[in-house]
Amino acid sequence: MKKNSTKITAFILIAIFICGCNAVKRVPDGKNLLVKNTILVNGKATNDEIASNQMYQKPNGTLLGYRLRLNLYNLANLNPDSTYQAKFKNHPGLYERQAKILSAKQVDRLGQSFLYKGIHEFLKNTGEPPVVIDTAKTKKSLLRLKFYYFNNGYFNVATDYSIDSVARKKAKINYLITTGPAYTLDTINTNIKTPALDSLYRTNNEPSFLKSGKQYKTADFEDEKNRLTTYFRNHGAYFFQPTYVTFDIDTIGKKNKADVTLIINNNNIQERDSSRTEPFKLYKISDVNIYTDYSPANAKTKITDSTTYNNFNLYSHKKLKYKPRAITDAVFITKGNYFSDTRTTLSSRYLNNLKIFNYPSIQYEVDKRDSTAQSLIANVYLTPRKKYSFGASLDVTHSNIQDFGIGASISETIRNVFNRAETLEISARLNVGSSKDMANPNDNFFNVSEYGLDLKLNFPRILLPFGTEKIIPKRMIPSTSITAGFSKQRNIGLDKENFTGGLAYNWSPKRNNTAKLELLNAQFVRNLNPNNYFNVYTSSYNELNNIASAYNIESTNVDTSGNLIIPEGANNFTKEVLTDQTVLRPGDSQYKDVQSIEERRIRLTENDFILATSYTFTKTTKKDLADNTFYQFKTKIESAGTLLSAISSIAKLPENSRGNYEIFNLEYSEYIKTEFDYIKHWDFGKEKVLAVRSFFGIAIPFGNSDYIPFSRSYYSGGSNDNRAWQPYSLGPGSTNAANDFNEANMKIALSAEFRFKVFGDVKGAIFADAGNIWNVLDNVIDEKAKFSGVNDLAEIALGSGFGLRYDLSFFVIRLDLGFKTYNPAHEKGDRWFKEYNFGHSVLNFGINYPF
Repeated sequence: MKKNSTKITAFILIAIFICGCNAVKRVPDGKNLLVKNTILVNGKATNDEIASNQMYQKPNGTLLGYRLRLNLYNLANLNPDSTYQAKFKNHPGLYERQAKILSAKQVDRLGQSFLYKGIHEFLKNTGEPPVVIDTAKTKKSLLRLKFYYFNNGYFNVATDYSIDSVARKKAKINYLITTGPAYTLDTINTNIKTPALDSLYRTNNEPSFLKSGKQYKTADFEDEKNRLTTYFRNHGAYFFQPTYVTFDIDTIGKKNKADVTLIINNNNIQERDSSRTEPFKLYKISDVNIYTDYSPANAKTKITDSTTYNNFNLYSHKKLKYKPRAITDAVFITKGNYFSDTRTTLSSRYLNNLKIFNYPSIQYEVDKRDSTAQSLIANVYLTPRKKYSFGASLDVTHSNIQDFGIGASISETIRNVFNRAETLEISARLNVGSSKDMANPNDNFFNVSEYGLDLKLNFPRILLPFGTEKIIPKRMIPSTSITAGFSKQRNIGLDKENFTGGLAYNWSPKRNNTAKLELLNAQFVRNLNPNNYFNVYTSSYNELNNIASAYNIESTNVDTSGNLIIPEGANNFTKEVLTDQTVLRPGDSQYKDVQSIEERRIRLTENDFILATSYTFTKTTKKDLADNTFYQFKTKIESAGTLLSAISSIAKLPENSRGNYEIFNLEYSEYIKTEFDYIKHWDFGKEKVLAVRSFFGIAIPFGNSDYIPFSRSYYSGGSNDNRAWQPYSLGPGSTNAANDFNEANMKIALSAEFRFKVFGDVKGAIFADAGNIWNVLDNVIDEKAKFSGVNDLAEIALGSGFGLRYDLSFFVIRLDLGFKTYNPAHEKGDRWFKEYNFGHSVLNFGINYPF
């Protein structure tokens, strides 16, 4: 009752504070606070976001309908210094009395303290001053609206405005727009003075933005201008610029229609004090010169080494350090072809992607050797990066395993290793962290650690014994990476060593598409402390111990308290049950429980060897970091063990007692795995964004395996997943997370998040996360954990909540509070809102947005 009284009192005080804030406190007499802008187009209100962005004045921002920033501003004392001084003026002798206690200097400094001044500065800076209606700005907004509708084809648009009072010192502005009929494009003609450009225009198959019958829009004319400029410049028109494209729009004698004439004049050439015009020329490349060690310091020094390779001229001020093909493969500007902006940009991208040069400079000059003056020399200036570079970093980290971590890494990059633009990266890392979920008998704060060494050798081409240019042309910027790594970690109590190696090919089929083929991905996971299993997975131990209290037959299996001894007693009791040495039989539920516990123990303590091949394709429409209207699709298919099984079968290698093949006395994993990940963002303006994500993944064991290794399994819950559950604590199915670190081989995840601005760099979010994990087509026997059909989709959990984000530009700090809205672990009919309270909520800390 006391807790409830406290909550009720706090709620009432907050309500009084909110209601007591006077929104018009700082609005001058005779003025009005702007509370709403309404755009009425032909008598009907419109929600056109672009039209609303034409306003010079917008109402104060709101949070869930409440003008938080305005009221914070109104709480501030705008002149705290004067108020502080007035206190002493109104109370003679007060300053002297305080000066005797604190000293005069301290009394003066007290006026600059946070209590007297700082808090008001904070409120003023965090808050937002009232938006007072200014008719001059209203008229300017009206003029911008008129231009906006004019540019969309409403040439006879009429505008006006009215101001309506809605309360004391509060008013709204109505912008009244009468558009009249929209003009459409009628005939479209051309007047192109240069014959070469006129010929290009008529043979161009690209669709025009200007079409007869289409509504007039100024933006279409700009797009058409840019389209033609790009096309001409990609076909040799080196000196062509968008300013040469103009349009004559004729509406005389037309009813709501406009004739358009596309005009492209000749090239205007400025010569000292005079100018002349001549038809545009289409330039071809006569030479491609590549300066491989250019710098401003040596620009005028003598070239000492040079060579010619495939019509490319390579120059060096010192001895040439690169095999010619390593450089020329990255240059798409070729002798004899027409000048092209696209080829120039592609060359810059590829050269930059080599990571052995600073951003390249490509310049053109007219070849004076050509009497027709229709040839260009392309000069490619490359400034090499240092051959060796050292890097170090120190990071504070957070993940689904560790609550807090400190990571340090050092790296060494060696460039142009074999003189063919290769890069070798060697890095070492160390991470120590804290996790409340780990087995931690000594109660150490740093109970998670990992160190490792990684090597990556990157080649800027596809390394295969046969040519791939026809399949993966060099414009796709292909590369090959060979990797190897070792790590040792203590993070789930079993302590692991991880050896990895791989061979992968990367390329970009299109500008926003990437593809990756991991031809070989090898991983060997060695558990160093398997006997510690039941100390880590305490849920499994407690369940087994409860069964043993009733059915154990050997006194040596338990300690003096009657608990199973770890690991000998637990392992012996399990063996006795599964070999029918106790009264339990395969049909008994407790027998199945022991069988399930043992299946999981074997799966998580056995060493794993995985040799996989995978293909990943990613497509995104995201232009830059500020783009909030985009989608991203990613799919991956992975096959493991198939090659080893084929070799073993062809070579007729012997099988072990379980009928499986081994390599290095270890059963290798065999499975096929596929994933689909889709993200979509919608930008509603005013920093309001809706983001959704859907994910489906499944890994099916077969042949040499009847389960998926832990490292390739799925889990649910955590700061980037279903935020109403802790990591690994959701599922599988309706099992109520019976085990520690619950995982399975199939996963469905759906998330939606509405993001909005609170004030300044503080953003808010309301989210809903749905999903679960299940076991399918593997050796798990618990029916609650298995996906058997469509009806099991009723076990998809739902979490919802809200969060705050603080944007630091280079990354975002995120706090999310998730509530269990629908929990499939409960009985049917008792799953909705059973734990929808703060006591069962989960607070997640994250870096950057979850998707």
